[in-house]
Amino acid sequence: MIQQRRYDIDWLRVIAIFLLLIYHIAIVFQPWATLIGFMRSDDLLEQLWIPMTFLNVWRIPLLFFVSGMGVYFAMQRRSIKELLVDRAKRILFPYLFGIVAIVPLHIFIFQKFYHLPLRYTAHPAHLWFLGNIIIYISILFPLFRWLVLNPTNKFNKTLNQLFSHPLGVISITAFFVAEGLIVDPEVFAMYAQTLHGYAIGFLAFFFGFVLVYAGQTFWQTVTKWKFLYFFIAMAFFVIRLSVFQNSSPNYLMAIESNLWIFTLFGFSYTYLNRPSKTLTYLSEAVYPVYIIHMVVLYAVSAMVLPLTLDAFPKFAIIVIVTGLSSWVIYEFVIKQVSFLRAPFGMRVKKGSLFFDKSARSIA
Repeated sequence: MIQQRRYDIDWLRVIAIFLLLIYHIAIVFQPWATLIGFMRSDDLLEQLWIPMTFLNVWRIPLLFFVSGMGVYFAMQRRSIKELLVDRAKRILFPYLFGIVAIVPLHIFIFQKFYHLPLRYTAHPAHLWFLGNIIIYISILFPLFRWLVLNPTNKFNKTLNQLFSHPLGVISITAFFVAEGLIVDPEVFAMYAQTLHGYAIGFLAFFFGFVLVYAGQTFWQTVTKWKFLYFFIAMAFFVIRLSVFQNSSPNYLMAIESNLWIFTLFGFSYTYLNRPSKTLTYLSEAVYPVYIIHMVVLYAVSAMVLPLTLDAFPKFAIIVIVTGLSSWVIYEFVIKQVSFLRAPFGMRVKKGSLFFDKSARSIA
């Protein structure tokens, strides 16, 4: 049976990418920004690190969970050939395009700002997430296809029994705990192109698919017990702040991460699983904005950081101008020019090579 569209999952994707953009801007005001290739303000806002570290343990795993869920829903509506072609157009092509045409721009801005020699070696930068998704789909597609073609197998029945209990939901965290212990990353939140990032992303992507494949039992359980998950997750966060100075042992970080994600699933299913024009617009806009935002962030930072302003006004200006500029580029350039839609992961509509008449009105 084909499941209806899940608006709560669409909302979580939009929210997670929005938080990613804010997080990247906050990095500019941290003392270690240049160590990971970000421009850095001379005036810092280290107090931002508490909300940043709160987000750190679950924001990227959540995106992988949601991406795995998206593959399940896509497999319900498309043939195998249609699905693979769609994923190639929507993920592989923007990924390769970004490495060639997007990433060099913000790297050159960084080099120009710091008076460094201009050079570029092909690198995914912030698009590493797309590269991970391509790998996961390539590995897991045969298994996913078998599961979709066999919806009432013993595995499905076992999942439903397991997910009918709140501790059964939490039990999948054991795989993430094992990953933290075996891989033992030096920094839990360092996901980009690390063994830990590949491993935890793989688990989240796989279980994202499994959670929607299992049916309604999981969603009924997380909805019923969402406050329990919230209070336990908050306890882990408070312990991390007060006992471990923001960095708990990896196995505790893994548990906290999943508890926050289960909490978000429960609340979003309860309150966000309904259609809206705003969601329709944001769901289409968020992917192109994600691809372009780093170029905009670096360009805006290069203009704002030299100003004689305090740190917080600079932060506020960069947030506002980066957000508005990214939206303007999306709404009036990427969305309107037909040949730019595909490289930014948008569906190409029939019509002129240059201007898409169907996209001219703001949704």
